[in-house]
Parts: sequence; C-alpha cells; structure tokens
Amino acid sequence: MDLDAVRTFVAAADAGQFQDAAAALSITQQAVSKRIAALERDLKVRLFTRTARGVQLTIDGQAFLPHARELLRVEARADASVRPGRRALRVDVHTRRTAPAVLLQDFHRTHPRIELDVVTLEADVHAATAAVEAGAVDATFHAVTVPAHQLPGAIRTARVIDEHHEILVGPRHALANAGAVTLTQLAEHRIWMPGMAPGTEWADYYDELAAAFGLTIDTVGPAFGNEALLAEIADSAELATLAGERTRYLWPDSYDLRRIPVRDPAPIYPMSLIWRDDNPHPALTKLRDHLDSRRAEAPGAEVWIPTWGQRSALETCCARSKP
Repeated sequence: MDLDAVRTFVAAADAGQFQDAAAALSITQQAVSKRIAALERDLKVRLFTRTARGVQLTIDGQAFLPHARELLRVEARADASVRPGRRALRVDVHTRRTAPAVLLQDFHRTHPRIELDVVTLEADVHAATAAVEAGAVDATFHAVTVPAHQLPGAIRTARVIDEHHEILVGPRHALANAGAVTLTQLAEHRIWMPGMAPGTEWADYYDELAAAFGLTIDTVGPAFGNEALLAEIADSAELATLAGERTRYLWPDSYDLRRIPVRDPAPIYPMSLIWRDDNPHPALTKLRDHLDSRRAEAPGAEVWIPTWGQRSALETCCARSKP
C-alpha cells in the first residue's frame, strides 16, 4: 500500500477539502486527487463523496480511517527505530557483564530520558569499528591497538576506561585468603582463560602481560561459558582466572569464590569509545561527556599498561587539548 496515498487520505479526511489537504502536504490539488483515486482503485472502494462544501467520507472511508492513522503511526515508529537523531542511541558493549555495560547502565540512570539501545556485536575491534563506520551502531567500546592515523578517516576514539584486574580463585586455592596479590606471585600459578581467540585485542593484551611478568596464561580448551568456568575454578585448588574489577559474575554461595585485587603494579586494560565524528545523534556528546566525567585514575598507584595503551592515552590527551 502506498503510504503517501494513505497520508493524503488522512489529510483530506481531516481537512474536508482536497485543496486544504494539498496545502498541508505542500503538493498540488491535482496530486491529491490522483493519490486518492489510486488508493480507491487499490482498495476497490469509494473513500470520499463530493459535496457542495468539499468532500465527505463514505462508510468505507470511515471504516478505513482509524487503520490509515495506525499505518502512519507504525511508519513513524519504524522510521524512528533506525534514523540517527530520532532512534535510540545504539551502543555496542561486546558483552553485557563487563565495564562498558556497567558504565552504560550508570549513564542510563543519570539520563533516564535518553533512549538507549545496548547491543552486543561480539566482534573484535576491527569488525566493531567497521560497524561504527557503516552507521550500524553509534559507538562501541574496545581496546584500540593501532595508531589513530591507521583508523578510517571519520573514526574518532577516546580512552574512557582503565579497567583494573582481579584474580578469581576457589576456596582451596593457595591465594584464596590473600587481601591482594602481585604479578610476581601470579607467576607461580596457572591462570586459566580457555577459548581466547588469537589475534583479538584482548589476546594481544594478555600475551604482552604474560611476557612482561612471566605469567602462565593457559588458553587451551573449548569455552563452555562463564557458568562452567566458575564451577571448574570453585572445585579446583590450582585454577585461577583474571577478570576486570567491574565484570559482573554470579555464582551459587556454595562456590565460595574469591575476587582478589592485583597490585604492585596493577595491570590496566585500557578501553576506548569509538565513534564517527560526523554522527549527528544528539545523545552521543552527552554519552562522551558522561564517560569522561566517570573516568578515574588512582593517584600515585603503580600500574602496568600495554604499549599500545600508553599511545592511546597520549592520543586522547592530545585530542582533548585541541581547540
């Protein structure tokens, strides 16, 4: 069904005059007549009868009018669901249990009137950046491992998350009762992170961390999901895994798992917000301002950041200083 013809029918029904409907739609009266005639042919009924004062709905026209209005409402909702600036701000978080999702929930609580569409592309930084460039999402959170000049021309990034790490162990593990652990201590224990895809930015991060401190990070074996991982760790006196301090895990009380901060130095996983600089969505700037206000660095704390993370911090600083 031609929605322009439906829109014209509703305008004529409201105005009672083809001439007034034409003025409201910024088209000619002849165009109104042609659209109505085409709609009547399509429906095989008469929608209007002409009177001395203009036009009047037939019985069929009266029956069709509420459905025509609903068609236009559905069209408007469909348009708003995908059009930048009208649809909800669409942000990729890769998974809903890590720091980006936590920060987006905080943003929603702070700005409850801003419509937010949280999606999980489950893609690496390259695929997620391509989705931003294509306009499929307004922004994404990822570790950016390449210099800014190697990114697509319209893409901008800003480091917004410095995620500290914790070690997650079961009650029988040797570190279970520690208040904090050092990377030197972790070098004596097996860190189990099964199913980590090689070549991803998070694999690059853990490879560099392991090389810097002599850690044994075991990625062998299929990944059966977080529930299976937590169950294995809870039942083991040897297994441990690394997790971001804001990563949300749930497990039965009987597991008695322990989350222990890693310090001296504290390994930092740096994540950036990635967006297009020509994105017109009005909520994008508010999200960037909110993330910037929430970014906290521990003063005086000894931290370890991968080499590409140090570059991203410098680029973000330089970007902020530009007029």
